[in-house]
Amino acid sequence: MLELNGITKSYGTHRVLDDVSFTVVPGRMTGFVGGNGAGKTTTMRIILGVLAKDGGAVTLGGAPVTPADRRLFGYMPEERGLYPKMKVLEHIVYLARLHGFGTADATDRARALLEQLGLGERLGDNVETLSLGNQQRAQIAAALVHEPQVLILDEPFSGLDPLAVDVVAGVLAERAAQGVAVLFSSHQLDVVERLCDELVIIADGRIRAAGTREALRAEHAQRRFELVSDADLGWLRDEPGVAVLDFDGGYAQFGTDTDETAQRVLQRALAAGAVRGFTPQHPSLAEIFKEVIQ
Repeated sequence: MLELNGITKSYGTHRVLDDVSFTVVPGRMTGFVGGNGAGKTTTMRIILGVLAKDGGAVTLGGAPVTPADRRLFGYMPEERGLYPKMKVLEHIVYLARLHGFGTADATDRARALLEQLGLGERLGDNVETLSLGNQQRAQIAAALVHEPQVLILDEPFSGLDPLAVDVVAGVLAERAAQGVAVLFSSHQLDVVERLCDELVIIADGRIRAAGTREALRAEHAQRRFELVSDADLGWLRDEPGVAVLDFDGGYAQFGTDTDETAQRVLQRALAAGAVRGFTPQHPSLAEIFKEVIQ
């Protein structure tokens, strides 16, 4: 398990990270979200040892992370860092060989990974001729080719179309299922919500929320329900303890002060006509994000 405890970082008098603490668990995908300048990239660079921290500790399996440990990390920076004049397959093979793989093994690994990422027809092309989305796929291959135990990915879905997002998400989910600890940042909250087991929300250099997707939903959930009836639901507006959020005749979405109020609404709706649906509504990651950073 990768663990951050009390990480601090300042530039002069400006503190960019303040007591940052969270864990990245093997076999699970952890989404790291926050606005521009929140501290995501700085945190990732400290994990990788690219940037020195002012205080706190980064540990792997309970021990301080060493340079040898970091050879088992895979990193994809937000800025593309591939050599533009190298051919795609040649480049990924080269990176695998830097990690100690023989030529034949490195070639097999690189080819299989690039084909899995949808670049099988571009193996002989120069990196600079690829579209930005395909360069992103190649960058992900570079982070994965040496079979890291920990993956640190900064905006891996940036520039990808929806089909490419699904391809890359599938590759990352497969690695997590194999026991890899995956941490990735993204501004695409819908993608994070769909993929991640764990969520970490940072704002102004401080962790505002962290935990499993289900735990965060439960913690920040308001009592909110969707009601569909054959009868008009206009009476809901006058119901004590009810806040109508959306309304259209026989459809309503509403919040309540207690579960008892919700049940009272359901009983009144049943008395008024056939009820086609009565379901609790869970807050989206976007809603949780807005709540915790305020």
